[in-house]
Amino acid sequence: MNRPASVPALDRNWSLVAAGAVLGCVAIGAVFSLAVLLGPMGAATGWSRAGLSAAMTLAFLSMGVAGFGWGLLSDRIGPRAVALAGSLLLGLACVLASRAGSLLQFQLAYGVLLGAAAAAFFAPVIAATAAAFERRRNLAISLVSAGVGVAPMTLSPLVAWLITRYDWRTTLLIVGVLAWALTLPAVRFVRAAPAAHAAAPAQAAVGAPPATMAQALRSRAFIVLGLAFFACCAAHSGPIFHTVSYAIGCGLPVTAAVTIYSMEGAAGLGGRLLFGALADRYGAKPILVGGLLMQALAAAAYLAVDQLDGFYAVALVFGMAYGGTMPLYASLARDAFDPRILGGALGAANLLSSLGMALGPVVGGWLYDRYGSYTWLYLGSMLVGLAAAAIALAFPRAPRESGGLRPALQG
Repeated sequence: MNRPASVPALDRNWSLVAAGAVLGCVAIGAVFSLAVLLGPMGAATGWSRAGLSAAMTLAFLSMGVAGFGWGLLSDRIGPRAVALAGSLLLGLACVLASRAGSLLQFQLAYGVLLGAAAAAFFAPVIAATAAAFERRRNLAISLVSAGVGVAPMTLSPLVAWLITRYDWRTTLLIVGVLAWALTLPAVRFVRAAPAAHAAAPAQAAVGAPPATMAQALRSRAFIVLGLAFFACCAAHSGPIFHTVSYAIGCGLPVTAAVTIYSMEGAAGLGGRLLFGALADRYGAKPILVGGLLMQALAAAAYLAVDQLDGFYAVALVFGMAYGGTMPLYASLARDAFDPRILGGALGAANLLSSLGMALGPVVGGWLYDRYGSYTWLYLGSMLVGLAAAAIALAFPRAPRESGGLRPALQG
């Protein structure tokens, strides 16, 4: 059977990919501005470090919960309207945070509102990208998610430069205005793939993917996907958060230890592109399983190094593995679920991944306080990472139709 003309047309929607990368970069850059502003804000306001850091925790929790809601909403009204709402709220949250008169006001504006705004750009845009591409789907999703990896190399240095010239309130105000200036034009290019949605009812006759959100959440595909995503994020969040402290404990100066995190981020950007290209060639599932195994072994490898060059070598592999695996969950979801509910399914999966991300740092800190070292953190991360790989192996095989097409893409 020849490939329908609609499929290559879908694969030309690269403007959506570029817009998604910009939206993700600005959203994550705004959220992580707090890491740069933490010291100056504490000195200027007298607010506690713990209280300010709690705003970041609230942001991650808000991103997880709101992401599910945004995903469901995008399935009903389309991703562009959701992205527009997120863009307006993103700038507004930064502006309100810059005007906060108390720690609680700042936590609500920066933690709750900013986290909810940032979440509007992930599940809806990734779902739209996954539905818009067939042959180069993994690469397209990876390029969208690469925007997240670019944020520490673009907006974070800009915020660091701004804080040397202005106070924290003016800096956050500028970030808010900049967020509007960059995201509002990008929203114009966010749109659903009409061919995928128009063909979706044909899936009911074949009976392959779940047609409702309730069916999707009870399906084997979602249970496996969600558990693997949760375990994957729980495995790498602890090492990401604690490796700088571990390196300082090994005798490295603070300035050198911080560069290990930068190495992980740069490697993660390359991993997204490499794993995306490999997944397009060999399939998302085997590349995901291989990446999870690589991530697990690299986490434990941190225990074998105590010099900067050794940390760099492990960070290169670890960052490439966790960065490369993250976009592949969306590709697997695209094979498993009706495009009309893909945003909600990805939002629910992102909620579980956010819980995993929140678990690693606190458990790692508890293990260090209890045992006086990070040994059990890295060994535990390896075990959880191996469990994630084993779970991913259970993901059901994608249905293959004549001509290699899913039912949703056949006319």
